[in-house]
Amino acid sequence: MPGLPCFAVLQYAGQGFQGWQKQRAARTVQGELERVLERLVGRRVVTHAAGRTDAGVHAIGQVASFKVPARWQPEELLRALNALLPPDVWVDRVGRSPAGFHARRSATGRAYRYVVGCDRASASPFRRPFEWALGLPLDDRLLHGSAEAFLGEHDFRSFSAVGQDKPHYRCVITRAEWQARERGQGFIFHVEADRFLHRMVRFLVGTMVDVARGRRPVGDVAQLLSVRDNAGASPPAPPEGLYLMHVRYPTIDEGAQP
Repeated sequence: MPGLPCFAVLQYAGQGFQGWQKQRAARTVQGELERVLERLVGRRVVTHAAGRTDAGVHAIGQVASFKVPARWQPEELLRALNALLPPDVWVDRVGRSPAGFHARRSATGRAYRYVVGCDRASASPFRRPFEWALGLPLDDRLLHGSAEAFLGEHDFRSFSAVGQDKPHYRCVITRAEWQARERGQGFIFHVEADRFLHRMVRFLVGTMVDVARGRRPVGDVAQLLSVRDNAGASPPAPPEGLYLMHVRYPTIDEGAQP
């Protein structure tokens, strides 16, 4: 498609969407973004995202790439998008991207966070849509111990959704740490890696929470990293607690980086 390549950094509340990827009979983030872009430029615009977030998953730093006619300046496009997009989607910035830039294939790293609520008030309607309303105490020492086992390069096949055949399942995790929230509200898991598999973060969190609840030994984490299926992993944590925070690219200047 002719036009100038652009990127947009989006934020959205995931509970109103069946994920990022466009679907025929479901409301999706990609569907809403492409609908508005088509209205603005007068033709169909195909967008590509850094990560295809699942239904219910939120984003603070999702990146989409697309092409628009040269007459659209980034600031003008930013204002127009935010004027027409629904209130659960917001564009933080728009910029020109280098030739050949692709939001998914050009990314060299991604960062997620996962929020767990351990107090009774996590069931509040103002918190439940944005965290795992577990409502149970967790052993912070076991959380930290299990997270450390994920650091470095591993085959994460046992922590990914089945039916996702890939050339390989190896990922390099550079950050995996739990942070205590204020007033005993629970914990936040911060994780960064060069790539993530489908539902990988949710599988990691689900297994670590089971360890911290005493439902499985901490040694299970290392054992799971040595197997080649996900039969032994704990069920994935619910999508409400997951946020795509940041995507890193070497081809975009640091000052303009999403």
